[in-house]
Amino acid sequence: MLLPVRQRFESHAIKDISGCIRRELHDSGLASRLRPGARVAIAVGSRGITGIAAIVREVADFWTAGGFRPFLVPAMGSHAGGTAEGQMDMLAHFGITEATMACPIVSSLDVVSPGRSGLGIEAFIGRDAWLSDGIFLIGRIKWHTSFAGPLESGLTKMAAIGLGKLDGAKTAHSYARRHGMDHVIRSVGEYLFDTGKFLGGLGILEDASHQTAKLEVLPVERLIAREEELLRMVKAWMPRIPVPAVDVLIVDQIGKNISGTGMDLKVVNRGVHGQYNPWPETPKVERIFIRSLSEESSGNAVGMGLADVIHDAVLERVDVHAGRLNAMTSGSLAAVRTPLHFSSDRECLDLVSATVGKLDRAEVTIAWIRNTMEMETLALSDNLRTQIAENAHLEITGAAFPLDYDIAGNLDVTLTGARADQEPKYSACAHMPGGGL
Repeated sequence: MLLPVRQRFESHAIKDISGCIRRELHDSGLASRLRPGARVAIAVGSRGITGIAAIVREVADFWTAGGFRPFLVPAMGSHAGGTAEGQMDMLAHFGITEATMACPIVSSLDVVSPGRSGLGIEAFIGRDAWLSDGIFLIGRIKWHTSFAGPLESGLTKMAAIGLGKLDGAKTAHSYARRHGMDHVIRSVGEYLFDTGKFLGGLGILEDASHQTAKLEVLPVERLIAREEELLRMVKAWMPRIPVPAVDVLIVDQIGKNISGTGMDLKVVNRGVHGQYNPWPETPKVERIFIRSLSEESSGNAVGMGLADVIHDAVLERVDVHAGRLNAMTSGSLAAVRTPLHFSSDRECLDLVSATVGKLDRAEVTIAWIRNTMEMETLALSDNLRTQIAENAHLEITGAAFPLDYDIAGNLDVTLTGARADQEPKYSACAHMPGGGL
C-alpha cells in the first residue's frame, strides 16, 4: 500500500521580478562601461528556468533603453542536437524569439580560441559573442547533478562551456577526467573573464518549488567569488526524497528539460558513471524504475542507463543520435546505456522488488515521484508511515492505496491515489515556459 504525501517547502519567491531585474542592472553600473551604440551579446542557456522568457526580455529591454544594441546568443554547448538550428529552436521553445524579445538572435557554432587557461586548457567562445563589445550572461546558479565543488552549474560554467559550443564542451569534459569539472570550469572561466570581453551576468536562484527566489547582477570582477556564495545558499533549498532510504524509487519521467542527466542524480543518489549511492548526504536508493521519457527531451534519453529497469515506453521515444552526441561530449557513456526493460509496469516492479534483499514483499519500501523537479507531491509506501509522521514538513493527503494494474499490466493509479484516467494530465515542468534542454 502507498500513501499520497505532500512535501512542504519554504517559499522564497520574489513578487516583483521585473522591478528587481531593473534595479539590479541599474545599480550595477555595467552600462557605464560601454560607449553608446555598443553591441551587447546576451548569452542564454538551455535549462528550464521558470519565467526565462520574461527575464531575458527585461534584460534585453534594459540594454536597448540605454542606447545599446543587444542581441541574444545560445550558450548551450552541445545541447539541442549540437546544431545552430536546434539551439535556435530550443530558445523558441522557451518563448524566446526575435519577435518576443524585440532584438536579434544569432545562433552559430563558429568559435574562436583566445588562448589557454592556467591549466593549459584551450578556451573557446562563440565568434558572434566574441565580436561584440561586451558579453552579459543570464543563467541559473544551482548544484550540478553529477559533480560537486565550490562552483557547479551557473554563470561561470555557462561562459566556460556553454558559450564554447561543441568545441568548448568537448574540451572541458575531456580535461575534466584529469582535473575534475569544477577545476576546469574555474580555470577556463577565470581566463575568459580576464580578457575584458565580459561585463558580468544575471544570476538566477530558484527555491525547491522552482519559484524565482533571487536575482542578482554579478559584475565580472567578482562573479566567481559571489557565485560560490550563492551556490551555498541555493544548496540549502535543495529538494530531497524525505526519508533516509528506500528500496525502490519509481520515477514517472526523465528528460533533458528536467535535468542535464535526465534526472537529478543528487536526488536519486546515482553517479554519472553508474555508481550506487555516491552522495553521502542524499537518501539511499537501492533500485530505480523509470516509466517514461519527456516529449520535451527530443529523444535524448541520457539518464536511462543509470536506472535498474525501464519501461518500453522510454525506448519508444529514444533518438539514438541525440543520446550518442550527449555521451560523446560528456564522456558519460553509462548514462545512455539501455538497461533491462519490459512492456509493463508490473514486470518492471516485480524485478526491482525481488532484488533488494527482502523475501517479504510487504517489507519493501517504495517512493514514487513524477520527476526530480516536482517533489512536492509524491507517494511513499505505508511501511514508512512512522518516518512520515516524524517529519513536520510532510502531510499525508489521502487514504492508502494499492498498486493496481490495468489489463496490460500498467499502473492504473497515479501517485496521488487517483485512477490514472481521472487525474489531469501533467507535463514535466509545465510551469516553465517551454521546458528546457
